Amino acid sequence: MKIDLTDTTAGKINKALVRGRREIGTPAVGMVLTLVIVTDEEHAYDAIKAAGDASREHPSRTLVVIKRHARSPRDRHDTRLDAEVRVGSDAGAGETVLLRLHGELADRADSVVLPLLLPDAPVVVWWPVDAPPVPAADPLGALAQRRITDAYAVEDPLRELAARAEGYQPGDTDLAWTRLTPWRSMLAAALDQARAEVLSAVVESEADNPSAELLARWFSERLRVPVEQVVTAGPVVTAVRLRTADGEIHIDRPEGPVARLAIPGQPNRVLALKVRSTAELIAEELRRLDPDEAYAAALHAEIVPPPPGAELAEGP
Repeated sequence: MKIDLTDTTAGKINKALVRGRREIGTPAVGMVLTLVIVTDEEHAYDAIKAAGDASREHPSRTLVVIKRHARSPRDRHDTRLDAEVRVGSDAGAGETVLLRLHGELADRADSVVLPLLLPDAPVVVWWPVDAPPVPAADPLGALAQRRITDAYAVEDPLRELAARAEGYQPGDTDLAWTRLTPWRSMLAAALDQARAEVLSAVVESEADNPSAELLARWFSERLRVPVEQVVTAGPVVTAVRLRTADGEIHIDRPEGPVARLAIPGQPNRVLALKVRSTAELIAEELRRLDPDEAYAAALHAEIVPPPPGAELAEGP
């Protein structure tokens, strides 16, 4: 069910939500959190679809903030709020409200969002693109327990990571880090089985990949070893090699959803390691609302480069 509201207010939107729930026969509010998506028209569809898929695991009220900045001086005085309310099957397992802010109202989005937040429920803000330099200092970010950005969606991902590190506050996270969860889990399990001291590491990925950069920093912070970064054709991270005294631990995923794991003294294994969708990444982030200390440590870590001429990829 969809309800269009033109030149409206937050109070009228709340009434439309109540009316919509009654008409589809679900008057009770069963959402567990409020997800605020701050985006533009170009990226709104993909973000709404991802949030809708994630809501099947985390029923939520999704508020999509689309700022429509005026181009002419006359239009800047046309301060208006248009909304589209979606409930039922049109909103996944929750409620979705598209908020189009015109004129000067675009600079005061928090005043529109605040009355629409679910009472006594956590708030998560997600910027699919064009996140503010310091998310926690943004008026919308200040309302949230968790703030999600995506360094992969910008023109210069490594510069974006530097900005994230400089402005980091507890509750910040980035989907570039979330993409590494399967890699980190498999590598931790492999090290538990190998029980050998890691001497150096190699991360192979496409150029300027923020996930590969964070993985290399994670190795430097946790293992305290030199890390080499090798550029490949991708996609994303394609291989990780850990050199130990007993040989090389190697996870290789050149393409597709399958990876191969090699541990010294054990037969090679085939593992499922696909590139996950945005909906899966958002669903993972919504499972935890406490500060991600591992991300913070990796974000602020410095990569220790290998000595000149060292062959880190080779075993003893």
